[in-house]
Amino acid sequence: MTYAPGLPKGATFYSANKKRVTSRAVANAVEAALEERGVELKDIAEIVFDLQKPFMSGLTIEICIENVKGVLAKRELQHAILVGIELDRLAEKKLLSEPLQSLVDQDEGLFGVDETIALGAVSSFGSIAATTFGYLDKVKPRIIGNLDLAKEGKVNTFLDDLIASIAADASSRLAHRVRDEEESRLTQNKDK
Repeated sequence: MTYAPGLPKGATFYSANKKRVTSRAVANAVEAALEERGVELKDIAEIVFDLQKPFMSGLTIEICIENVKGVLAKRELQHAILVGIELDRLAEKKLLSEPLQSLVDQDEGLFGVDETIALGAVSSFGSIAATTFGYLDKVKPRIIGNLDLAKEGKVNTFLDDLIASIAADASSRLAHRVRDEEESRLTQNKDK
C-alpha cells in the first residue's frame, strides 16, 4: 500500500522489517536518561517557577512540574534529548572522532550545535520560548549552571542547553495556558 504520491510501487513510510519504536518507549527512555544524568523534573520546574512567579499569583511547583511533563510529552523534544544525551555520553567515553571529540568535550564556545539542537526544540512553543531559552542559556540558573560547570569526567555540553530548552518551553506553555484561562473567564463574565 502506498501512502503518498511519488513513492515507488510497494513502498510505505513504515517498513515491515524495521522495529517500530513506541511513543511510550521513547518517553521512558527520556525519563531514564534525565534521571541517569542527575536531572529531576523538580529541578526544571524550579526554573519555570522562578521565571513565571512574578507574573502569576498562586503559582506552585506542582503546576510547573505539570507543564514540564506536558513539554516532555512532545516527540521532537524527546528525540533532541536522546540525541544530545547520547552525544554527551559518547564524549565522556572519548568515542567521538576528532575534532568533534574536543569540541564537545570542551564545550567550545563557537561550536553552537548544542544550542542549535536545543533551539530547534523550542520552535513549537513560540517566540516566548525562544527568547526565554536565550536568556537561560546566557544566565544558566540553577541546575543549568550546575550541569554547565560539571567536572570529574562529566560532559554536559548538550544537556545543559536541553534543560534550558525544556524550562523555556514549559514556561511558555504555562504562560499561554494561564492567558487562555484568563480570557475564558473574561468571556464567561461578559456573557452573564
